[in-house]
Amino acid sequence: MPIRQSECWILAGYPEGMPNDATFRRESRPISEPTEGEVLLETLYLSVDPYMRGRMSPVKSYVAPYQPGDVVGGEAVARVVESRDDRFVAGDLVLAPLGWRTAGVLAGSALQKVSLPPERASLALGALGMPGLTAYFGLLDVGRPRPGETVLVSGAAGAVGSLVGQIARLMGCRAVGVAGSEEKVRWLTEELGFDAALNYKAHEDLREALAPLCPSGVDVYFDNVGGALSDAALGLINLRARMVICGQIAQYNAKNPPRGTRPFATLLVRRARAEGFIVFDFKERFPEAQRRLLDWVKEGRLKVRETVAEGFENVPKAFLGLFSGENTGKMVVRVR
Repeated sequence: MPIRQSECWILAGYPEGMPNDATFRRESRPISEPTEGEVLLETLYLSVDPYMRGRMSPVKSYVAPYQPGDVVGGEAVARVVESRDDRFVAGDLVLAPLGWRTAGVLAGSALQKVSLPPERASLALGALGMPGLTAYFGLLDVGRPRPGETVLVSGAAGAVGSLVGQIARLMGCRAVGVAGSEEKVRWLTEELGFDAALNYKAHEDLREALAPLCPSGVDVYFDNVGGALSDAALGLINLRARMVICGQIAQYNAKNPPRGTRPFATLLVRRARAEGFIVFDFKERFPEAQRRLLDWVKEGRLKVRETVAEGFENVPKAFLGLFSGENTGKMVVRVR
């Protein structure tokens, strides 16, 4: 029987500081019949990502903010239920901008087929999706690592950082990660092949703690976190180092972010470069990166872990867990 209702998580209002349960509201909304060129979808997995916090504030950014009353946007892996687009048939798996809802109708032009078995389809949201693309282009095109260099990664046990360190190793670099627990440190070094890793929560002076792990300094710093950790990394950068600014999760929920080290004198003396980037700047090259990432995963050269939250009712909880370090690797929600 066709699906005619969708459960949705709505942005109830803009949060001040850390979002909480009151930030979101669950609703049931009707679904229209698909018309020519459209596809009816049911969600299998959906993504929760730190960047979504930025869209929960009414400030100008690289992408428009959500409006109160909107379904929270984002990517999902979905199954085609009914198709009015010749490119898709019932049963196809697709990557779709469904957001936080259990079903919906979208234009076929907005969908990308997922050529993975159902039990691995969630990889389209992680290593083969936006996090993998972010790691690939951020490190290789912005960081430009060279064999023998040291690559320092913050948020190293997350969806992006865990891939950055592994790709750095594939490029012949020394990979050093920073994470938030001893368990994550062991995962990075014993399973993913990082040369060294640090639990930042166990140290007050982060620069002092990092220095022995980077005895030759830092050539590429891949920054997912910001804050005090980035201040510490700045003190270790080498001549002509590259600082890749990918995320600032330490500050996303801060009402009054503390002022840290002013970086420009260090960048000047080291003749170093700090560059922010957005993965969509590389959209024309996504197929190239996805092919290469898929090959590495198939060959076992990229190892992937997911933290899977079960049930649509737990979507907000999974999202909030990103800010307390509850995920190792990519956080996804299994809906069906």
